Amino acid sequence: MRDLTTLFGLAVAVAAVLATIGVWAPRKLWVRGAAVGTALVLLAIGYSAFAELLSRPKPVALEWANGQTAVATVLATTIRENEGIYLWLQYSGQAEPRAYVVPWGRDLAEQLQQATSEAEQNGTGLMMRLPFERSWDPREPKFYAMPQPALPPKDNGAAPQVFERRGRKREHRHAGAPAGREAGRPAGRAGPGVRRRPATGRSLPRVLRRP
Repeated sequence: MRDLTTLFGLAVAVAAVLATIGVWAPRKLWVRGAAVGTALVLLAIGYSAFAELLSRPKPVALEWANGQTAVATVLATTIRENEGIYLWLQYSGQAEPRAYVVPWGRDLAEQLQQATSEAEQNGTGLMMRLPFERSWDPREPKFYAMPQPALPPKDNGAAPQVFERRGRKREHRHAGAPAGREAGRPAGRAGPGVRRRPATGRSLPRVLRRP
């Protein structure tokens, strides 16, 4: 849209110069008025032409400003036999994607279909090499699918975690650590509810409960 504004501004400047020349020329009044009216008509036609071109794909042969682009991402494609290959491209240097049309070629269309199938199978994107280059090596594919990204390493060096379920409580501990309440108890100490024998070796008296 910024390119349209710039080009239309240049067209307005040229039309204004032509109208000024027509007004100050030593001609009759109706001739000078016709020059101004022609300039206004030129502006209207130019704006309509620019607006109409925004919705149409641009031939790759007319892309001069970005002719040295090395690679582009293909966002969408439409193949029309014996007419052309329509592409929706995104490449560096442009904030928004743009529509282009490539001249029809059976080999190029088959190459595009094969690369599209590979990209769908790999779950990756579709790329186009030298999208605006007129002469390219036919031995090197114009379209290709991006390779799959490398998988992250499985072993990260951390100890595996073990989950145990006891009653209604779930305990979380690392492998090799003691389970239950004994994990945080110093050695030599018994837990609650556990009787230890005295150091003298005598047994504890038995307590009888009455019925």
